[in-house]
Amino acid sequence: MSAIRLARGFTGRTKLIKFAGCYHGHADGLLAAAGSGVATLGLPDSPGVTPAAAGETIVLPYNDLAAVEAALTAADGTVAAIITEAAPGNMGVVPPGPGFNVGLAEAAHRHGALLILDEVMTGFRVSRGGWAGLEPVDADLYTYGKVMGGGLPAAAFGGRAEIMNMLAPAGPVYQAGTLSGNPLACAAGLATLRECTDEVYARLDAVAQTIGRLAEDALEAEGVPHRRQRAGSMFSIFFTDQQVSDYDAARTQNTDAFRAFFHAMLSRGVYLPPSSFEAWFVSAAIDDAALDIIAAALPPAARAAAAQC
Repeated sequence: MSAIRLARGFTGRTKLIKFAGCYHGHADGLLAAAGSGVATLGLPDSPGVTPAAAGETIVLPYNDLAAVEAALTAADGTVAAIITEAAPGNMGVVPPGPGFNVGLAEAAHRHGALLILDEVMTGFRVSRGGWAGLEPVDADLYTYGKVMGGGLPAAAFGGRAEIMNMLAPAGPVYQAGTLSGNPLACAAGLATLRECTDEVYARLDAVAQTIGRLAEDALEAEGVPHRRQRAGSMFSIFFTDQQVSDYDAARTQNTDAFRAFFHAMLSRGVYLPPSSFEAWFVSAAIDDAALDIIAAALPPAARAAAAQC
């Protein structure tokens, strides 16, 4: 919300481009075709959002640069920013296609707009530099969330100095928050980031690969259509055999199969994300004993999913 306000203040423009299935918080103008809980509950929008607020948001299909260029041209200099999850995880994990994020930056700058990379999910999770550490992009603003606080309510945004200097008290764009500078969250964030060594990230990648492979093996053994997609250590199992490159494709998966799979895992002590539109995250605390529990739970869960196919 604050990054978008800043982008509008810096550019003097009002409109925003977002992508269907990407979730950027529950501010009014961002709930159009949002993923995450909105997708899980089947809510296309939310009551209480006014037409005026929604009217400033242009929603486009993800991974479609031609649609972005057409929308920017049609908007004729009124778009303040494009906002995108750096690697989406709120419609399941749907990584950007090759060159997509770079193409967004180029298109935005060509039309005088800014690019905001939302790293609330990927920032400090997939690498010390977030997704930008894996795929450098010339974005203008970046947003981060509670990953950096070890789960505590912490958030941050930053970017080019000339843009950030528009924030009060240096500039005219107002920003505030009840938890701004909260000592507990900041201490937790600093401690978490200090512990995020190269060895921790290597462990996360290895554990994610192991769990993903075990899940695929179990589902393949039962003949359950599925597809694993990953972005760093984030991954998802889509209950479909089709490639998922956008929100429409994500919504075609067999949610009944996921539901059966989830509850079968939960009954055996493994708590997966409770939605087929969420990313699977791993922790450095997952040890070999935990991996054994997961491995044992997967075959019966796959059988439960197969009964729904």
